[in-house]
Amino acid sequence: MPKIRKMQEADLDRIAEIAAQSFVSPWSRQGFAEALPMENACFLLAEEASAILGYCGLYMAADEGEIINVAVCPECRKKGIGDLLLTALIEEGHRNGVSRFFLEVRVSNEAAICLYEKHGFVKQGIRKNFYQDIREDAYVMNRIDEERK
Repeated sequence: MPKIRKMQEADLDRIAEIAAQSFVSPWSRQGFAEALPMENACFLLAEEASAILGYCGLYMAADEGEIINVAVCPECRKKGIGDLLLTALIEEGHRNGVSRFFLEVRVSNEAAICLYEKHGFVKQGIRKNFYQDIREDAYVMNRIDEERK
């Protein structure tokens, strides 16, 4: 069973590699390095036997959290790692006072949409051509935890 922990600077080479395998326009190592120390940011990773399998990130402001990245290395997908990461990220958001989460996801990314819906996210709208490099729309999805407001 993978362990979830906070991302550290020593992890960034592998994190950038997973990002490059997962996204058309991935964050760079430098982008992660700049975001990691920010007080309003939380980055988690899944690790098993010292191997980093995936990661996720959250920006927080007041009671809102924007999920900015959820990625699992290609050979580890469909094994529940994204589910573990998202569960831990939402819990971390709750610990920091977040009761409203939102994200954007490619309209064709059915696996991610199913994962987010499993975690209580609902489609709120569409951002046309959000992913400009691939000319694809994004669903805007959110989750509001009323009991935490």
